[in-house]
Amino acid sequence: MQQHVKILAVLHIVLGGLGILAALIVMAVFGGLAGFVNFTDTSQDGLVGSAVLGLIGAVITLVVLVLSVPGLIAGIGLLSYQPWARVLTIILSVLELPGFPFHTALGIYGLWVLLSNEGTALFRHPMTRTA
Repeated sequence: MQQHVKILAVLHIVLGGLGILAALIVMAVFGGLAGFVNFTDTSQDGLVGSAVLGLIGAVITLVVLVLSVPGLIAGIGLLSYQPWARVLTIILSVLELPGFPFHTALGIYGLWVLLSNEGTALFRHPMTRTA
């Protein structure tokens, strides 16, 4: 079961990292578009358009970060068998279930690993781990 916990941790770290990368890309694209609109059209409509593009990019970036960072943190905590990481990952696994197909699979796998008797026992005494 230790191997399953490590796999689950790596999957959460990878998906969290990809989410953060996606947020940075969205921020760069929308920021670039807002700057381009502001540079090419200095009228009142251009200023409003660039502000709207910037706001949309900021909101999307914030939402993606809010959804990605907890998974990254949970994955790092799972690698060291922290009890709080187990609770956080169970919550994230339930929240991931509607995200078909990859997040659904990750949510089911996370619930299976962390709610099993063996998975629960791994987080009771975090000092006694073997490689």
